[in-house]
Amino acid sequence: MRRLLSLCLLIIASAHATEPIRIGLSGPFSGGSSPMGLSMRNGIRLAAQEINHQGGLLGRPIQLIERDDRGRPELGLRIASELIDKQRVVASVGFANSGVALASQIRYQQARIPAITAVATAHIITQQFIPPRHAANYVFRVAASDSIQAPLIVREALRRGFTRLAVLSDNSNYGRLGQQDLLKALAQKGMKPVSINQFNNGELDMSVYLKQARAAGAQCILTYTIGPELAQIANTLAQMEWRIPIIGSWTLSMSNFIDNAGPNAVGARMVQTFIQDGNTPARLQFINLYLHANGGLTIPSPPSAAQGYDSMLLLAAAIRQAGNTDGPAIRQALENLKQPVAGLITTYRKPFSATDHEAIELEVPIIGEVRQQQVMYAYPQDRLRQP
Repeated sequence: MRRLLSLCLLIIASAHATEPIRIGLSGPFSGGSSPMGLSMRNGIRLAAQEINHQGGLLGRPIQLIERDDRGRPELGLRIASELIDKQRVVASVGFANSGVALASQIRYQQARIPAITAVATAHIITQQFIPPRHAANYVFRVAASDSIQAPLIVREALRRGFTRLAVLSDNSNYGRLGQQDLLKALAQKGMKPVSINQFNNGELDMSVYLKQARAAGAQCILTYTIGPELAQIANTLAQMEWRIPIIGSWTLSMSNFIDNAGPNAVGARMVQTFIQDGNTPARLQFINLYLHANGGLTIPSPPSAAQGYDSMLLLAAAIRQAGNTDGPAIRQALENLKQPVAGLITTYRKPFSATDHEAIELEVPIIGEVRQQQVMYAYPQDRLRQP
């Protein structure tokens, strides 16, 4: 009887040892935000495959539980509940839309399950649950917060000698909050835009806003919206025969801006954490693997892919350090990673702390420019920077 009991316990222990570590992955895999959602998902998949090929985590394989949130906050919240309550995920990596992140991460915080945002950039994302109002914050991010991007956008405009600036954004959480950050960054330079406008997502006619900017004497358009609307801005400028630079947030690198705007996208500049350029062996290998696995000549949203990949690596490092999949233990490990993690964007050395859950610091992003239907380094010297 004892031998049978021991055998049963051994079988149970063995089954638990090989049970996958389930990690939630939610993003917009359809709709206007899909270039960044699919790129993020595919980057996370590559990292998970790499980890599994190396033996997994704690002797167990990673299993990604993927859900399409379509960029809709209410759907993202339902998905978070399902992943936590039914799928029993131990952590989440994902979120491309700020509104979805802000809605979904409430459930992860309540369940004390770490959630790493890999794309969404609204500055308040990691601020929702900060101590001392909350005992601990379970929300982390591997993307350039808008509190970093906005000053870099303004710096780029001033660097090029533009002082009469128009601000144009959509009325989503992303656009509204990004516009606030832009206005704050301009105010810190003692500047005010010559025109400020917001439009509805899906709006096709940008002429009224751009005519107002031209009448105000704008030298440059600063943008905060996503690819389809950015293409409408660029195409409307061309129709107006008004050749004026566009400088904006990282979304100007999305394929549905570059493809839909065509030649009208040329010259647009944006903040980037990662450009599809194999300037290091690790980046070249990642780009080749991504294109081989998913087809095409370009990654639809290179920063989203790289940020997803790096997020998965950081989560894996925390689980290894914690030695288990307990939520509070993973959070504590993320806040005090003992070993550097070599990512695509940078080498992360203690990227998080108990009071700072932002992995990307001000000195990391660079400026990209659309040329030849893709994003390239606006300043050649940035290509020499090492991760």
